[in-house]
Amino acid sequence: MKSIDDILKMAQNVQAELEKAQANLDAIEVEGAAGGGLVKVRATAKGRILGVAIDDSLLQPSEKQILEDLVTAAFNDARTKADAVSSEEMGKMKGSIPLPPGFNLPF
Repeated sequence: MKSIDDILKMAQNVQAELEKAQANLDAIEVEGAAGGGLVKVRATAKGRILGVAIDDSLLQPSEKQILEDLVTAAFNDARTKADAVSSEEMGKMKGSIPLPPGFNLPF
């Protein structure tokens, strides 16, 4: 059995690794798209939206509802991709941390 000092040190290392992983997620970019690429949303793997690009052909008053639907779909696509990258990156980090048997992280 490890001493309480060893367990506390391990917990501090886990916290530092989590903070590093979170910072890394904000540096990874994903792009969601809808309408065959007519609407694109760039986001970080952490979910921060970086930008929206809308093709000029959609900028007509009669296309307003379609544009709104495509923007929503592109945001959702970007969020799905961000979640996938986030899970993958956090999984890599989780595998590199020596945890005691039976100890699981919340992701």
